[in-house]
Amino acid sequence: MSSHRGPDLPYSVVAGVTPFGDKWLVASAKLAGSTFAPEPPKTYDSFLEVLSERPLFSIIVVNVPIGYLDTPDMGARTCDHQARALLGRRGAAVRNAPSRAVFDGRVDADKDGLDAVTRTMMPRYREVANEMSPYRQRVVYEGHPELSFFQLQKDTPLKESKVITEGKEERRVILEDRIRGSEPYLDAASYGVPQKHLYDAFALLWTARRVFGHAAKRIPVEPEWDGDGLRMEIVY
Repeated sequence: MSSHRGPDLPYSVVAGVTPFGDKWLVASAKLAGSTFAPEPPKTYDSFLEVLSERPLFSIIVVNVPIGYLDTPDMGARTCDHQARALLGRRGAAVRNAPSRAVFDGRVDADKDGLDAVTRTMMPRYREVANEMSPYRQRVVYEGHPELSFFQLQKDTPLKESKVITEGKEERRVILEDRIRGSEPYLDAASYGVPQKHLYDAFALLWTARRVFGHAAKRIPVEPEWDGDGLRMEIVY
């Protein structure tokens, strides 16, 4: 996995990115040696803006599929299936990625069996897909907040859903304990974003740090590629 910094900077910047509505929420941190310094979260109007941020992010872990099976009859991606199995009771939070046939209109979304959330997120999925290439996978990785929290909890799934109060509190306690320096930035009201998405972004930031340090795990362990040469994997 890649790790690099800008040519003249004494530090690198890594980011956890999650879509919300028609925007993108980014939790970032400066990395220099063993120093990990979270920064105030920011919102962006497009994924291209995230990619164009200066200084450039060395690693981006985004909560959007990267790499797609070609048609619905090919079933679920291995990474989606294995992530659900790993998460046990929280596995339902991992949805199957749509097929590429839906992107180009060869197959109607109804026939692809898309759930309501995936239908809503399709414009954000397309944004990322339009910018991706095998070369860009040196920087941009697919993550999932539930897997990030799983790792943060020492390979233990979360107990509660992020949409209920108990689930939000569960996530905040974990983030404050494991990501030192994040505490001032975990109040979503200060940034006008949903609390659940803010916690997701910081969990993904943790995974970005792990990717940068060559410590992240991949699902599946053996790489799989789609028809465009993109790796279909989730890191955590």
